[in-house]
Amino acid sequence: MKKYILSGLLCLMVTVTFAQIDRSKKPEPGPAPEINLQEPTRFELNNGLKVMVVENHKLPRVSMQLTLDNPPILQGEKAGVSDLTSSLMGKGSKSISKDDFYEEVDFLGATINIGDQSAFASCLSKYFPRILELMADASLNPNFTQEEFDKEKEKLLTGLKSQEKDVSAIATRVQLALAYGKNHPFGEITSEETVNRVTLADIEQYYRANFVPANAYLVVIGDVEFDKVKELVTEYFTPWSKATPPSFSYSNPSDAQYTQVNFVDMPNAVQSEIAVQNVTNLKMKDDDYLSALLANRILGGGSQARLFMNLREDKGYTYGSYSAIRDNKFSPMRFSASAQVRNMVTDSSVVEILSEIDKIMKEPVTEKELKNAKAKYSGSFVMALEKPQTIANYALNIETEGLPKDFYKTYLERIDAITAEDVQKAAQKHFSTSNSRVVVTGKGSDVIENLEKLEFNGKKVPSLYYDVFASKTEKPNYDVAVPEGITANSILEKYIEAVGGKEKLEGVESYAMIAEAEMQGMKLELEMKKTAKDQFMQDIKVMGNSMQKQVLDGDKGYMVAQGQRKDLSEEEIEKIKEESAAFPELNFLAAGNISLEGIEAVGDKKAYKLKITDGKSAFYDVETGLKLQEVSVQEVQGQQMTQTLQLSDYKEVSGIKFPFKLTQTAGPQTFDFIVKEIKVNDGVSPADFE
Repeated sequence: MKKYILSGLLCLMVTVTFAQIDRSKKPEPGPAPEINLQEPTRFELNNGLKVMVVENHKLPRVSMQLTLDNPPILQGEKAGVSDLTSSLMGKGSKSISKDDFYEEVDFLGATINIGDQSAFASCLSKYFPRILELMADASLNPNFTQEEFDKEKEKLLTGLKSQEKDVSAIATRVQLALAYGKNHPFGEITSEETVNRVTLADIEQYYRANFVPANAYLVVIGDVEFDKVKELVTEYFTPWSKATPPSFSYSNPSDAQYTQVNFVDMPNAVQSEIAVQNVTNLKMKDDDYLSALLANRILGGGSQARLFMNLREDKGYTYGSYSAIRDNKFSPMRFSASAQVRNMVTDSSVVEILSEIDKIMKEPVTEKELKNAKAKYSGSFVMALEKPQTIANYALNIETEGLPKDFYKTYLERIDAITAEDVQKAAQKHFSTSNSRVVVTGKGSDVIENLEKLEFNGKKVPSLYYDVFASKTEKPNYDVAVPEGITANSILEKYIEAVGGKEKLEGVESYAMIAEAEMQGMKLELEMKKTAKDQFMQDIKVMGNSMQKQVLDGDKGYMVAQGQRKDLSEEEIEKIKEESAAFPELNFLAAGNISLEGIEAVGDKKAYKLKITDGKSAFYDVETGLKLQEVSVQEVQGQQMTQTLQLSDYKEVSGIKFPFKLTQTAGPQTFDFIVKEIKVNDGVSPADFE
C-alpha cells in the first residue's frame, strides 16, 4: 500500500511542479557569469622594463613576449628602415653567430622571433633559462653586418618590385595613404627610392633610438616560478640601457570634406578593389568601445553580417564583403568597409556598401542581430579565457590602454547591457557616409564611365583620380584611336608572324607543356597536350595528385574532378575544341568573324582588343604583336565569373615563341604558372586522349 501512496505523492508533486512552470513564456536570462581572472605577479627593473608573470603548471611549456609600447614611428624619407631592422634582428648576437644561434634554438625545440618593436620566444620549461638568455642577448646585442644588410635590402626591393602590378597590394597602399596622409606613420609609403636611401648606419641608429626599455613590457607565461623568473630577467635585461624613444610630430588624419570616389587606375585589374573608409578616434577605454565593436560585427564582421548577405548572398557581386574598425590610443584610426567585385558591378557595389553603412546609422538594428553579435563576442571571450596567454594579454591591455582594473571582469556584463540604441549611436559616431573616401582600384576603361554617374542619397558623388602612390593625377584617357588600316585580320597576321610565321605554325602537329605554380605553399602542376586533330588533354595536379582532368578526342570527351568522372556535353565539347587548337589564331583568321574593339592598356603596354566570342576577348601588344591577355566571362552557379589569363616571358622553342609565364586569375584567386618544359611534335601519343 505504501508503494502506491508514494507513487501517488510523486505524481502529485510532478503535476504541481509542472503547473507552476508556464512553458508558454520564455525564461528570463540569468545574470552574466562572474569572471575571475588570475592577476599576474609584477616587478620592474631600474631601466624601466615592466615584467608580468603568469604561472601555469598544467603543461611543461613557457612563452615570453616582449612588447615596446611606443608611439607610431615616422620613417620619413627612409621609409623601410623599420622593415630592414626587423629582418636583421633575431640572427644571432655579437656573442653568437647566426648559424650557431639558429642551430641551438632548433636543437632545443624552441622558437625565437625578434622585430624592431617586439620579441617572442617559446620553449619547454626546462630550457627556459637558456632561451630567455638567447632572446635577451639577440634583442639587446643584435649582430648587424653589412653582408646581412645587403641581403635583406635586396629581398625588400625585390618584394616591392613584385608589387608593382599587384592590384591588392597597391589598393591597400593607397587606401592607407589617403586615410592617414603620406606624412603619417600609418600612411607613409615604402618605395624603391626610400629603401635605397637606407644604410647600415641608419639601421644601427634606428635601433638605438627606438629599441629602448622606457615603454617595454615583458610577459612570461607558463611552467615557471616567479622568483626564478625575477632572478633571470634581472640578470639578462639589466644591461639594457635606460632610455626613452624619440617623439615625432605629425598631424592627425582627417576625413574628406565630402563623400567622394578616389579612383586608382590599374589596367591589369580583373576586378575592382573597393574600400569605403573614414577616420574615427576609437580607444579601448571609451565608453562606447564595445558598442562600436557590435555595430561593426552586425555591419560587416562575418558571413552572417549585412554586407556579406547583401553583396554576396543577395546580389552575387563578390565572394565576400566585410568591414573593420580599429582602435589606437596614439592616433585616430580607420573604419573601412570593403569588397573585391566584378568590373561591371563596381558602381552598384559602392552604392550597396554606402547604403548598408547609412542604414545602420539611421535605423536601430534588430533584436536578433544584436543577440547574435553579443553571442559571438561573449563566446569568443569565454573561449579565450582557457588560454594562459589571455590572462597576460588582458593584463597588458589594462596597463597600456589605461583601462579600469575590472575591464575584463565586467566584460560580459557590459556586453549584455548594450542596447540597439547604443549600437546606433556608436555607428553614428564612428561610421560616415557624408565624409567617406570611396577608394576604388581597378581597370578604369571598364568602370570609370559608370562611377562618374554615381549618386547616393540624391547627390552626385564626384570622382577624383590618384596614381599608385596616392598622388593626385588627371583622369585617364582611353580614347586611343586605332591607326588607319589596322583590322582584326592584320592584328592576327602580325601575331602569327611574331611567334614564328604561318608556315611554322601550320607545321605543328602536336605540342606538350608542363608548368608549375604554388598554392598556399603547395605545388600545383599543369600538364597540357594538344594536337591538330581536335585532341586536348589538361591535367591539374596538387602535390602530385590529379585534382581535375579534361580530355577531348575528336567529338567525345570527359572530365574527372576529385575522382569523379563525367562525360562532356555537346556544348562543353565545342568550347574545349576552341581551346584545343595549338594556335587558335590560325582558325580565327580563316573564319573571319573576329572583331576589333579598340586599344586598351594591359599593364604598362597598349594592346588591341579583339572580340573572339560574346564571352571571350584577346589582347595583342600594339608594338610586338604578341598576345598579352585573354579574358573570358563564364556563369558559375548562377553568377558570372571573369577569368583572366595573362601571357608573358615569351621564349623560342623549335623556332616558335611560347609564353613561359601564365598568370591565371579567377575571382580572388591568382596563380602564376611557370612553364618548365615545352615539346613540339614530340611527347604526345594517342594514349594521352583515351
